[in-house]
Amino acid sequence: MGRIKTMLFSGFMKCLYPLQKFDSDTERRFAVILERDASKWFKPAKEQFQLYYKLGTEQSEYVPDFVVETESIILMAETKKRDDPNTDEVKAKAAAAMQWCRHASDFTVSVGGKPWKYLLVPHDEINESRQLTDFLRFAVKG
Repeated sequence: MGRIKTMLFSGFMKCLYPLQKFDSDTERRFAVILERDASKWFKPAKEQFQLYYKLGTEQSEYVPDFVVETESIILMAETKKRDDPNTDEVKAKAAAAMQWCRHASDFTVSVGGKPWKYLLVPHDEINESRQLTDFLRFAVKG
């Protein structure tokens, strides 16, 4: 699994970028689902969203794993180990992402666009037989 970070993947038709690197096989499997079920998707780059979270006295940038567009919604999605959502860091990132998605939704909906939602998907839920809609139950509410 550690080798996946050194690999480059291609052949995506719905991804906004022709080549992709993944931090884990979980991300690669999620991309397979997105490629099949999303309208379009991408893995954001550093500073693309200028999304920051505060943890203690530190303020750090948060780069979500995926941004996904469907017919009716735009998703900011993060894949995490099953217990990670209970950590202070993931909670801080989720709070920042939810706030960002609320502001984005307020704007996009006001101009006739799609609302945004933030998903925090446990890694052990991701397998290629699932559909993207199966993961909507992991939308973070707050």
